[in-house]
Amino acid sequence: MQISTSYLFDRASKQMVNIQNEVAKSQQEIAAQKQVLNPSDAPNQAASITRFKSVIARQDTYTNALGQLQARLDAESANLTTASDVLVRIKELAIQASNGTQGTVSRKAISTEMKGLRDQLLSLANSTDASGNYIFSGSKVTTKAFTEDARGHVQYTGDQTRMHVAVGEQRTLPLNRPGTNAFVRVVRTNLDNSEQGIGFFTAVDDLIDGVNGGITSKMQRGLTEMDALHSGVVMAQAEVGTDMKVVEQQGAVVDDTKLSLKLALSNVEDLDMTTAVTNMQKLMLSLEAAQSTFAKTSQMSLFKFLG
Repeated sequence: MQISTSYLFDRASKQMVNIQNEVAKSQQEIAAQKQVLNPSDAPNQAASITRFKSVIARQDTYTNALGQLQARLDAESANLTTASDVLVRIKELAIQASNGTQGTVSRKAISTEMKGLRDQLLSLANSTDASGNYIFSGSKVTTKAFTEDARGHVQYTGDQTRMHVAVGEQRTLPLNRPGTNAFVRVVRTNLDNSEQGIGFFTAVDDLIDGVNGGITSKMQRGLTEMDALHSGVVMAQAEVGTDMKVVEQQGAVVDDTKLSLKLALSNVEDLDMTTAVTNMQKLMLSLEAAQSTFAKTSQMSLFKFLG
């Protein structure tokens, strides 16, 4: 069987081009520090890389959700702490006013301070987060939690719905808190022993009226109800503290998950630089050998007659 000179030429040329392509690809991989530059190079590996990146991106959304939740809980905690302090001060003033040595003028002065503290409580109950959403309105975040009519009566205008946000695989946490869970209603026993549900601010206003008018029975009833109001705020504080702990723990879980995923992605995607450089050096030697062989082949006698 005879082998033509053109066949030898084509074969040597193709070999050299193939090695040049491999060298170029190796250089690109080293520059990018990635094992797979194009999905077609390794379809299964590329699919694994895509899957890992998708899961990591989902973990990032959980991290963002936890950050938003933490900010909201911080706002809730700060407002409830202040509300608790205000209620303590209102009770102190009520005790002071119930002292028999207080006169009409001094009681009116005390009731004026209590009215200012009551307005501060209303402002705290209608606090908003960084996005301008009302914190204690349930799911009606664009509606004030508590509204006051022309006569000064305050009603809860939010709802009882608790929204939840995904913070992990198969894990959600409540994003909001209804105002009535913190600024609770109290059960009042009337003179005929019937029971009546009274709103948070109605109870505070009735106590202030009792102080202003020097009505002992109203002051005594108000002091008892203040304990219930304060307990409601304290319980809400405890719930917020528990939620904050859960957010912290879930954040650690998400961080650990992301770390594991990134390590797995690195094993599939990132290039072993030592091995890659060694392989490129081998390819460079092969290219030099191919070029040398091509040069010698091109000098064979038959090539002299070409052209």
